[in-house]
Amino acid sequence: VQLQASGGGSVQAGEALRLTCTVFGIEINNMASISWYRQAPGKQRELVARSSIFDGANYADSVKGRFTITRASARNAVYLQMNSLKFEDTAVYYCYLPDIWGQGTLVTVSS
Repeated sequence: VQLQASGGGSVQAGEALRLTCTVFGIEINNMASISWYRQAPGKQRELVARSSIFDGANYADSVKGRFTITRASARNAVYLQMNSLKFEDTAVYYCYLPDIWGQGTLVTVSS
């Protein structure tokens, strides 16, 4: 099983980006949960958003109302739509299945 994250880049504060996590080797509909984490420079990795078949979508307080996680079954992928980006959203973003990490994609937000 492999996770391939893409869509990162450099943007100005207030702009939007959409990250894509493409999953290879397993159907995401068979997974109870899939998540996005991020790690900012000098900080610990933190949960950003989780898509669960049991309780839907859950978000870190810092991104509620701005970020949306969705499953795209036809593409076997998971998106993270990030709107109204802030400088503090700058980080490497990782997608995660239980015990499996993707390689990360860098998001840089300039204030």
